[in-house]
Amino acid sequence: MLNWDDYHKEEAAPAIANAAAGAHQSEALAEVSQPSALQATPPVANPAPADTAPVAATPVEAAPPAEVPAATAAGDEVPDAPADPDAIARANEALQQMDVAPGLEDLEMGAARVSVDEKAMINCRADLNQLVPFKYDWAWQKYIDGCANHWMPQEVNMTADVATWKSPDGLTEDERRIVMRNLGYFSTADSLVANNLVLAIYRLITNPECRQYLLRQAFEEAIHTHAYQYCIESLGMDEGEVFNMYREIPSVAKKAAWSISHTHELSDPTFKTGTPEADQTLLRNLIGFYAVTEGIFFYCGFSQILSMGRRNKMTGVAEQFQYILRDESMHLNFGIDVINQIKLENPQLWTEEFKQEAIQMILEGTQLGIEYARDTMPRGVLGMNAAMMEEYLHVIANRRLSPLGLPEQFTGAQNPFPWMSEIMDLRKEKNFFETRVIEYQTGGALTWD
Repeated sequence: MLNWDDYHKEEAAPAIANAAAGAHQSEALAEVSQPSALQATPPVANPAPADTAPVAATPVEAAPPAEVPAATAAGDEVPDAPADPDAIARANEALQQMDVAPGLEDLEMGAARVSVDEKAMINCRADLNQLVPFKYDWAWQKYIDGCANHWMPQEVNMTADVATWKSPDGLTEDERRIVMRNLGYFSTADSLVANNLVLAIYRLITNPECRQYLLRQAFEEAIHTHAYQYCIESLGMDEGEVFNMYREIPSVAKKAAWSISHTHELSDPTFKTGTPEADQTLLRNLIGFYAVTEGIFFYCGFSQILSMGRRNKMTGVAEQFQYILRDESMHLNFGIDVINQIKLENPQLWTEEFKQEAIQMILEGTQLGIEYARDTMPRGVLGMNAAMMEEYLHVIANRRLSPLGLPEQFTGAQNPFPWMSEIMDLRKEKNFFETRVIEYQTGGALTWD
């Protein structure tokens, strides 16, 4: 770039003289020599002396009335012609006619500022671009907690897992089956259901602080999919086999199919709320997604892998599953709170018939979880078996029913895996209407103790 201290070489003078005489020069060579104090290597073999007079000071007897700026040493092009005045006039006219309040919410220019009372979980017409004032502080807090829990799969060392997986004596066939089945299910579950559903729910939830958390959840689901892929790649598994289990293994396929069939309205771009029937459909889909898919389907696999980590096997995979479970616990909390808030604001939706339908959905999810447990554990392994997992899923089902105000269906069910309460810290899953979500840690602070 030229500065005021740059000088033209003497050789450029003839070209200037020709221009002054009226002879058009198509290409003028103007070489630049930097001051010797600022340039280590001169750009030309024979730099101009320091006392060379600038070309601009060279007397010109007859300059043309309209000079074309000379090309700079850096090769700057001659500026284009001025903009078309008609084009500028058309641009100004378009701006004068522009709608200053476009968008889905049909904003009204000059309308009153949003108040808390105007906010609602669904069917709200308040400006969604105004995040504050908050109506649901718990939603914003979950967003903050989610950000504090940030982690990435590459932070987990997989060296020991690779050695264990490749060793003929590292794992039994039953343990390998568990690892394969769970990575096969989870690797596509988050992509097939969660990634799509989170963004679909975002469209239908008409509250900005809840939408803020949903954006965080969508990112976390992407991290989970990344984590499963990272495990599969690190272990050198057959990616085609693992990623297609939801199409080829019945126990995996049935869970994926159930999730899709009970949430398909959410993925319909034409689906809208605003009628009792449509609002109930949304509520039904939210129960299917949060209470069953994330609240029941995930827990058999999580407990199996975490049990493996407790035995110092596949500790890298287990650590990633622990981070994922922490995220999913918060997703579940958020979903239950959203469902309850919709119930609170729209009590006419929560009919006795609908309650029975919700109970039925949770029971169906529980049975599919039991089938999956029997498929992944045909024999006892890792201190657990299919019968114990069935009892555990009964406990989980009761925990999904109770926060929704629904009666428990498995009276007397006891947790056969007491160690799970500490690893998972299921107290975090309590509903906002019962207690606050507490005791979340940053990613690197998790321990197995």
